[in-house]
Amino acid sequence: MRIGELAGIVGVTTRAIRHYHHLGLLPEPERLGNGYREYGLRHAVELARIRRLTELGLGLPEVRDVLADDAGRELAEVLAELDADLARQEAAIHERRTRLRALLSEAEHGRLPAEGPVSPQLASFLHELGEVDVDSPMAVRDRELLTLIDTTAPPEAREQLMAALLPTLTDPAALAAARDVYARLDALADAAPDDPRVDETARAILACLPDRLPTIDTSGDTGTTFLDAFLADFSPAQAAVVRRVMELAPDGGGGDRR
Repeated sequence: MRIGELAGIVGVTTRAIRHYHHLGLLPEPERLGNGYREYGLRHAVELARIRRLTELGLGLPEVRDVLADDAGRELAEVLAELDADLARQEAAIHERRTRLRALLSEAEHGRLPAEGPVSPQLASFLHELGEVDVDSPMAVRDRELLTLIDTTAPPEAREQLMAALLPTLTDPAALAAARDVYARLDALADAAPDDPRVDETARAILACLPDRLPTIDTSGDTGTTFLDAFLADFSPAQAAVVRRVMELAPDGGGGDRR
């Protein structure tokens, strides 16, 4: 039979057959005197097996392992690996759907943040943070930074951050301190880096930071790049405040440093 007939019988395309030839998955018959290849039953059987394996989810390199005489791997072994991989994908999908349902719930209650989909914990925090000072430009930047951390930080770091920040939302004194810090930073928008208020604001920030607050490692090139990008949208005085905070609290702890 010709390649088109083989493709029609097995239910694949002629392009797929040629690709399998190129990869060495399917033996390629010699051309006859008229220049055409003549396929037999063995080719149809092998091609059908390739189709079944790919439909099970095996990649073509895995199919090659199964088909090769000297692969050293049994079909049952490959299928067991595939089953484990599908189980991991299923768990990941379940986790994403759980997060999506939580976000949908936040949206139904009008609590989905403007920053977009974030973890349920951060969504709740940002909703409460919005009550602190919705008109503060620095509060907006704070929300953006938290959203970035929520997206890029490892799950353990996110959990530590939320565990440290959430209690402050139930403390009236902490909320008042947050409003004061935002006002101080906003007031430095047009100030010089050597403004006396820079040091005062840095110490005010330190005084209201929670203990054991996770830190960003800025010791390497990646950390330095992140810090530079983070401070790029700040005014010179506001950036000086952040750097002063890092000088006064290199361990990232909270409390009032004198």
